[in-house]
Amino acid sequence: MSVREDSQKESTVRSLAGYFLGLAVSMSVSCRSPEPSGSAGTRTEPQIFAVKGVVREVRPDGRTVVVKHGEITNYMAAMTMPFQTRDTNELTGLKAGDEISFRLSVTADESWIDRVTRTGRLTPIETAAPPVSTNAPKEFHLTNIPDFALTNEFGQPLSLRGFRGRALAFTFFFTRCPIPEYCPRLAKNFQGAIERLKARPDGPTNFHFLSISFDPVDTPVLLRSYARQYKYDSNHWSFVTGNNEQILELARGFGVGITREGSVYNHNFSTVIFDASGRLQNMWPIGGDMTDQIVTEINKAARAK
Repeated sequence: MSVREDSQKESTVRSLAGYFLGLAVSMSVSCRSPEPSGSAGTRTEPQIFAVKGVVREVRPDGRTVVVKHGEITNYMAAMTMPFQTRDTNELTGLKAGDEISFRLSVTADESWIDRVTRTGRLTPIETAAPPVSTNAPKEFHLTNIPDFALTNEFGQPLSLRGFRGRALAFTFFFTRCPIPEYCPRLAKNFQGAIERLKARPDGPTNFHFLSISFDPVDTPVLLRSYARQYKYDSNHWSFVTGNNEQILELARGFGVGITREGSVYNHNFSTVIFDASGRLQNMWPIGGDMTDQIVTEINKAARAK
């Protein structure tokens, strides 16, 4: 590859990052186990954490509350994310702007909150900063992304541009992430969405999902083993690796900041949808259960021309 081609790729990635500056919400997540002495997969008793934060949204299901919380010692940095309760009464009467404290329980497979207590209220309620104005184009296409050489779980070459004609969804993750509501939740979102799409008699067939690993440890063999845990269908879902520097550039372009911390990573989230014409349709810079949203967007994206 020539110096000129390298320069063009770097310029395109910088433009991509600028385009998403007004869309991405920065959320630093530490995917380290809250139990340093053991594997997350072997925990049976929940890990318990005390949390304080401010309610940003109580969702219509009555079980999910989005909270802007402070640092949770030995678990995660301060961020905004959804939490779920097992008892809908826990959230009764809560509104955006309420200051709360609660108990967070985490096992190898799930997390939930309880003992939710309202401790005060912000006045005025904080509001999000307005989007940053950029000179980016109104539309963004797969062809605007540098044609990085990627590899799927079978060791076969893969190109993002090769998915034109299909609705495409992708996220960024790493297989060693031990926290069930982080990278494993992203995989469960895709697993659930694919199962629902395939079960619909009138559902689309021209769609594909990519789980893109930013960890050099994740070889195709390891990715294939990880994929089997989710009973994946390789006709509609690929687990992807490649040149680590290029993947980190790609992730940054879609608002995912990644920093290494020992053997694990701090990173935020991004679920990206391109429609069948290759146009960017939607992107969510949050974690949590996004299955319903993904199904809705893929149904729409698959029909684009």
